[in-house]
Amino acid sequence: MNTEHQKNQSKYKKDIFIWIFVITLLITAFLFSELFPTENKIIKVFSVSLMIFLACFLFTTTIKGKKIIKFIYISCKEMQKVIWPSFQEALQTTLIVSLVTLIMSLLLWGLDSLLIRIISFITGLRF
Repeated sequence: MNTEHQKNQSKYKKDIFIWIFVITLLITAFLFSELFPTENKIIKVFSVSLMIFLACFLFTTTIKGKKIIKFIYISCKEMQKVIWPSFQEALQTTLIVSLVTLIMSLLLWGLDSLLIRIISFITGLRF
């Protein structure tokens, strides 16, 4: 059991090192144009692409990276199971919600006006 704990500790230490390297790669990729302003554009694009690709690859080798990739994969599978409404259903639902919103706003406006008139009648103040 102690050896398993040591293995987990070494994995987490390795992951921390990889995360630091990934963050450093991404920062370098974003600042590459500023760091090397005289380089050829083709070299810049190739270098930045390579750094981002390497950062993504290293990201997928960490424990958290594997969990995130698995989450994204499962989410995509769930998105395929969703039954999306047709255009007609979406249009009808939108119109119903708009109509109910309009009716409720008119009712609340009327109730507010009525309450203001009642309060102004009771207090004798004009609004």
